[in-house]
Amino acid sequence: MGFRKRELPQTKRPIGISVLEAARQRISVAFDECERVYVSFSAGKDSTVMLHLVADEAIKRGVKFGVLLVDLEAQYKLTISHAFECMKKYEQVSDWHWCCLPLSLRNAVSAYEPQWVCWEPDKKSEWVRDMPGHARTSFDFVDHGMEFEEFVPLFGEWYSKGKRTACFVGIRTDESLNRFRTIYSNVKERLSDFRFTTRVSENVYNFYPIYDWATEDIWVYHARNPDRCHNHLYDLMHKAGLSIHQQRICQPYGDDQRRGLWLYHLIEPETWGRVVARVNGANSGALYVQSTGNITGYGKITLPPNHTWRSFAEMLLRTLPKKTSEHFRAKIDVHRHWWMDRGYPNGIPDESDPSLEAKRKVPSWRRICKAILRNDYWCKTLGFSQHKSGSYSRYLKMMENRRNKREWDLNARENGYQKEFDFKD
Repeated sequence: MGFRKRELPQTKRPIGISVLEAARQRISVAFDECERVYVSFSAGKDSTVMLHLVADEAIKRGVKFGVLLVDLEAQYKLTISHAFECMKKYEQVSDWHWCCLPLSLRNAVSAYEPQWVCWEPDKKSEWVRDMPGHARTSFDFVDHGMEFEEFVPLFGEWYSKGKRTACFVGIRTDESLNRFRTIYSNVKERLSDFRFTTRVSENVYNFYPIYDWATEDIWVYHARNPDRCHNHLYDLMHKAGLSIHQQRICQPYGDDQRRGLWLYHLIEPETWGRVVARVNGANSGALYVQSTGNITGYGKITLPPNHTWRSFAEMLLRTLPKKTSEHFRAKIDVHRHWWMDRGYPNGIPDESDPSLEAKRKVPSWRRICKAILRNDYWCKTLGFSQHKSGSYSRYLKMMENRRNKREWDLNARENGYQKEFDFKD
């Protein structure tokens, strides 16, 4: 965990060709440089355009390409229908790996079940939909409850068969700062110094052929190519009042995706009943996630009477299930120690400049309260990143041993803070 100043390149500069032509050139490079290629396909708007463009290149060359679709179970029927349509359209030139695996996914709508496992065999009667008959349900390298982020690079190595492989990923830098950094990072290894690539494992390189497209470019492509199938879920999202920049397709219970839970009521009410029954908290999440304040931790939060932000944080932790509370306590301990060694030897303040808090340039107990209220399980608002399942289990064990064997007397460093608000057991 840390904060580092980084020089980012200037804004995008025109190079004299359209983004469509640039994407085609990048895809051609992948076919030239790599022995095997596949598309990471989600059936969303970006990966659909990318699939069409990769298929064009494969047809022109008379070769086949792979397609990875990780089916996360709790998805719209329209999305699955669109994926079937794409598979049928390109069945002559593509080799599909439609994966229905018991992967661990984030459940941001419940503190009692912070993660859920899609396609869990023991909960078949609760599945949101039936598993497709052609789906792949196991790999030698997949364990029950593996994180999605762990599976994807392992699949790439498996698919590569030891040969140089290109994985086409449909991310665009306009979507988020993190995606911008993925493309413009100066520390990641690239293939032959092509800026639109990053090396992700021994044999696999990610290619980002549409990284410089705007959302409008995606729909211009579809407008000019009406014969190319697109996910009609976006049409219904448009009718529901969402702008083209608000439309997302993913599993519905994630930290960002939960804000779209309410759409199931309007678009696929028959699916909504299954979504509510599948994980804890889905219904209340849909009711309150658009709210601001202390219910969800979004926007301005208020301090209850007779509390400091620190005592409020402790009160919130006591209301959580034991396992979830211990998880947050471990994160908060690390957060506090990190800042104590970086300018706050007497402990972090109760509150700081809100604008600096939002940029994570200064710490505060108010910021910690926001993380708890948001059910920010991985504490990304405090500067942490998500752990992989295996390494996180080891991390929890390490933290438990550290607490048992080593006295972390934070109170002594914080000048006599009352013992009952200590964050140790």
